Amino acid sequence: MPTSVPLNVNGRTTTVEVDDPDMPLLYALRNDLGLHGPRFGCGLGQCGSCTVHIDGEAARSCVTPLSSIGPDQRVVTLEGLGSPENPHRVQKAFIDEQAVQCGYCINGMVMQAAALLERTPKPSEDEIRQELANNICRCGTHARILRAVKRAAGTI
Repeated sequence: MPTSVPLNVNGRTTTVEVDDPDMPLLYALRNDLGLHGPRFGCGLGQCGSCTVHIDGEAARSCVTPLSSIGPDQRVVTLEGLGSPENPHRVQKAFIDEQAVQCGYCINGMVMQAAALLERTPKPSEDEIRQELANNICRCGTHARILRAVKRAAGTI
């Protein structure tokens, strides 16, 4: 029997009907709500492709049980961070620096960087590298990603 799970996603209150309330948040976001910013990468919380913000903190949605998200918690995906018309400063910096190659890791890189800049508005290069160290990019756009985060922080 399906269970109704209330969620606050990208500023909207919604409900998803699920058979297993312990399924990963990622599945509800992608399959039930049609939000494709967070991606399935490893399914183990190790690559970062599925990163979202939960109450302002970066979290791996592939290992976050849907049941662990309370109705008063705020989930923000890449789609809720900014829009094509009004991108978040990190999204704009990634565009300006052309920091995307295949694009698979970019959701995690952007979401992780945005969380960092909320906590630390002017991070050092070492802080940026440390924050993004657990986000895997196989295309090798690391130098452009680093420049994009510095641009968003206003340090270049």
